[in-house]
Amino acid sequence: MPDSKPALRKPVFCKVDQLLPGTRGHTIIVKVVSVKLVDQNDRPDGLKLRHMRMAECLVGDETGTIIFTARHEQVDLMTEGSTIIVRNAKIDMFKGTMRLGVDVWGRIELTEPAAFTVKEDNNLSLIEYELVNVV
Repeated sequence: MPDSKPALRKPVFCKVDQLLPGTRGHTIIVKVVSVKLVDQNDRPDGLKLRHMRMAECLVGDETGTIIFTARHEQVDLMTEGSTIIVRNAKIDMFKGTMRLGVDVWGRIELTEPAAFTVKEDNNLSLIEYELVNVV
């Protein structure tokens, strides 16, 4: 039997305004608009995660913005004004709103500065969704 490796697929890049709740596998180029470190002492549930660094970063492209939750070494890459490629990202829901995130199967990396201007008046993380059970 021949060595049957799965064929590598070219990434399909999407735009921020195409992101939907519960989706995954997104590859997207965004600029970092702002970075806010999350203090573990401010967690509303009272839990403290040991040795976990987190930041909520507003990222976006020419179609809109969304909050990206950076964890651990991802926080070091998130500097205001930098352009990053987010690979195999997923949409997590937090208090009914969308957050972009990358788990162990995805990655983020710095890239050359993008030519677009971020559309800051279309923040997808400000839209609140409600879970509806369909019978």
